[in-house]
Amino acid sequence: MPDSAREAELLDAERTLQAAQLAGDVAALDQLLVDQLIAIGPDGRTHSKQDDLATHRDRRLVVQELVEEELDLLVVGTTGVTFFLGRVSGVAEGAPFTARLRYTRTWVHDDRHGWRILAAHISPV
Repeated sequence: MPDSAREAELLDAERTLQAAQLAGDVAALDQLLVDQLIAIGPDGRTHSKQDDLATHRDRRLVVQELVEEELDLLVVGTTGVTFFLGRVSGVAEGAPFTARLRYTRTWVHDDRHGWRILAAHISPV
């Protein structure tokens, strides 16, 4: 498959992820994250897939607004990276928050699952 088609699929996967975050859709997030996921949060802590799903399932994190300011992507073979910059607000651990964040996500592609996130890093801007 040419990279341009994979790029279009990756863009669609990124937008599906954003919609799942806004909806708190744990089932969709489960499909988009590999079991071995390692994510570094804006506080520098490491989180697993199960950690991430639990925060949404238990509503310890509720994303109320997600505004994309920039989105770039890179695809090489079956590996992709998305670079998101935007404003995120909601409630985390019972406290309201608003932040401008940069997400760098590493995605892997296979024919059975499509694009899924292997690693992520979130930094305040």
